[in-house]
Amino acid sequence: MAETVRWILGERWIMGVGLPRETKSVMPSATSHWHAGFRIPIAKAMTQDKPKKVRIDQLLVERGEAESRTRAQALVMAGLVFAGPPNRLERMGKSGQQVLADCTIEVRGRDHPWVGRGGMKLDHAIREFGLDARGAVAMDIGSSTGGFTEVMLHHGAARVFAVDVGTNQLAWKLRQDPRVTVLEQTNARALTPMMIDRDCDWVVCDASFIGLAKVLEVPLALAAGDARLVALIKPQFEVAKGEVGKGGIVRDPALHTRVCDEVTAWLEDSGWRVAGLIESPITGTEGNVEFLVHALRGNPG
Repeated sequence: MAETVRWILGERWIMGVGLPRETKSVMPSATSHWHAGFRIPIAKAMTQDKPKKVRIDQLLVERGEAESRTRAQALVMAGLVFAGPPNRLERMGKSGQQVLADCTIEVRGRDHPWVGRGGMKLDHAIREFGLDARGAVAMDIGSSTGGFTEVMLHHGAARVFAVDVGTNQLAWKLRQDPRVTVLEQTNARALTPMMIDRDCDWVVCDASFIGLAKVLEVPLALAAGDARLVALIKPQFEVAKGEVGKGGIVRDPALHTRVCDEVTAWLEDSGWRVAGLIESPITGTEGNVEFLVHALRGNPG
């Protein structure tokens, strides 16, 4: 009993609780309840040292395994990220999955060679549509980390104007490339001929949170008379808010068809001829089915 009392007194002293005047009042009887003032400090002590948890995509960036949150999410979605104790690594299934801040992380393999996941989409479109980008001058609308920009350069583009409303997203190697003109913190709807000081015969677009008709109106007007467009159609940003399902995903194939028809009609009304339309080889970051449209300026007479 004396040892128990000393232990309790020691615990109360550690928690900063004043010692009782009478030792005998500290230890409750078998039938009594612990005093609330005694329980609460101990409960706080038990929760004070909980290990810190963070999102796996955030940790990938902090550890230098990915140059951006977008790239980190792509690695997770590709099933290449494993995390946990050194001897029990588990595959991460979601980019928002919480893990211990000091856990071990392994990225096994590469999902694609581009700085941004979107590069897979444009590269696929260029190959599927049989396009030649050698010597092209292009506007990349919604450049983000630069997946589309890098693909254009890889396929021989002479100049790319990388346009994005954000800042500090474009990969460093693209910022340093003399063929890239960086137009950050720039709304595509506010572009002027002074900003785009070359005749652009290509317009590529991977924009989010805005429909194509809004984001592309000005860029298409600035494009050369014989320009071509390759743009990503994202149904989640084209349909009405009430038509977007749980998790921000548009699952209804009928809505996919309607959106593609509407984009096609808008382009043709704007003086562009749709030459091809295919499904993207991969889904968006949240799992949305997306489409790639290829259009040429000028309707056949």
